[in-house]
Amino acid sequence: MEGFTDIRFVVGLSEICDLTLAVPASTYRSSGLDLRLASSGANVQVDEIPGGRSGFQLRSLVYLLRRARRFDAILSQEVLRGSLNATFVGRLLGVPVVAYMGIAPVEYFRCRRERGQIGPVTSALGVGVIHTLMTLNGRLASHWLAMGPYLRDVGARYCRRISIGRYYGVDTSIFRPLSANERRALRQRLDLPDDRFLIFLSSRMSHEKDPETVIAATSLVRQRGLDAVLINLSGGYREFLALARSLGVPTGADWIIGRPAADPRTEVAGYFQAADAAVLASLAEGAAFSTLEALACGTPTVATAVGGMAVQLDGYARLVPRRDANALADSLLWIASHVEEARAQALLGRDYVLREWGRNQAFRDLEVLLRSVSAA
Repeated sequence: MEGFTDIRFVVGLSEICDLTLAVPASTYRSSGLDLRLASSGANVQVDEIPGGRSGFQLRSLVYLLRRARRFDAILSQEVLRGSLNATFVGRLLGVPVVAYMGIAPVEYFRCRRERGQIGPVTSALGVGVIHTLMTLNGRLASHWLAMGPYLRDVGARYCRRISIGRYYGVDTSIFRPLSANERRALRQRLDLPDDRFLIFLSSRMSHEKDPETVIAATSLVRQRGLDAVLINLSGGYREFLALARSLGVPTGADWIIGRPAADPRTEVAGYFQAADAAVLASLAEGAAFSTLEALACGTPTVATAVGGMAVQLDGYARLVPRRDANALADSLLWIASHVEEARAQALLGRDYVLREWGRNQAFRDLEVLLRSVSAA
């Protein structure tokens, strides 16, 4: 892996194979994955590779050349520079490599240009490099897994051997609906207001996300009479609060809350269950697992109609145009005034998650694929 991955994916992998995790040392520790892995009790061999981007690229190539033949298969994170080492060495040494595509790389990169973070020349060069890396990895890899049907269709342009992967799936025994009494008790335990309309934004702060629109929409519904509170749970919660201040939200306003990222195995589900609505606004999106987790909890969900969210959530969540705070506010007001109808729609979404995105199915299918490419 060339960056961060979810502890739930690591633990699930460790249950279906004898797992060695080759990671960039700095990211492994700064993300907290090291602590979460230690507390999980999972049996995993971790090989830490030092260095920044270029250092990791060179050292991971050497690592793979020396060790690739020890493994029946290599599972490589994403389909860009990190995977190029794996697919090249795999083809050279005859070891099957599966590349796991979790984002739409070109769309995500173009968000940087849209936000003014890069200029037109850098944007054009970057897109060209991304296309080249995806093409090479598509030809060299044994197989690609794409997180959901939308990314499967994007990746099929580069790799003919591609199928849908479900990443760590949704553990529907944890992400489940609660009764009204259970939700009230949960809010008290989480120190959340029990008499206000609670909006949960489960999203990291990144160039492809759009927290600005969520903050603006929450402000609008408050102006229209709904006593709404917006909470963000992420490693970038301080950045989220600073963003709110830059958009005119007074420092210390009691309707906007930021909290550090919680353990996704034991704590995050409670925030989805306690919320009146879950929201995810994005400029580009792959599979948007947080929206699937919200629906699994029977929590009404509003999302931007882009990428995987437009494909996967149609009929189960309220979809709004990109960067449209008024439309997002209208959907939140509808949820607040149509509580039973909104929850009924979300419960249809739970049925969809049970059919298509369950944890057991995700790792069962992944094990079948890894065994298949290894045998071939």
